[in-house]
Amino acid sequence: MVKFSVLIKNYENLESGRYAPPDLLTTIRRAISGDIDKKSICTSHVERHNLSIRTFMNRFTRLALGFSKKWENLVACTSLYIAYYNFCWMHGSLPGTPAMAAEMAGHPWTLEELIDRLEE
Repeated sequence: MVKFSVLIKNYENLESGRYAPPDLLTTIRRAISGDIDKKSICTSHVERHNLSIRTFMNRFTRLALGFSKKWENLVACTSLYIAYYNFCWMHGSLPGTPAMAAEMAGHPWTLEELIDRLEE
């Protein structure tokens, strides 16, 4: 069964500045499906992953020149990043890679192993 929830944030003073964050008024946590403790609903994991994507792929950085002219190039770049992130990159919060934590891989892959698997 899939667990799905929503965190709704209400802000005040939305026009405080170009890069300044608005003031947070209230948060509403709603469990959509599955047995979810409402105190565990948060967006920090998703926001951190979005930051990693923007940091390591210029295509998703605001005001950058590293954009893709073709949709196929964007899909290929994003797919390669996600595969590298999950199978090759040693994470500080895990004893290995996310693929090792999910028991999908027995060791961190090298870039050569990743490319070989992509070619298969």
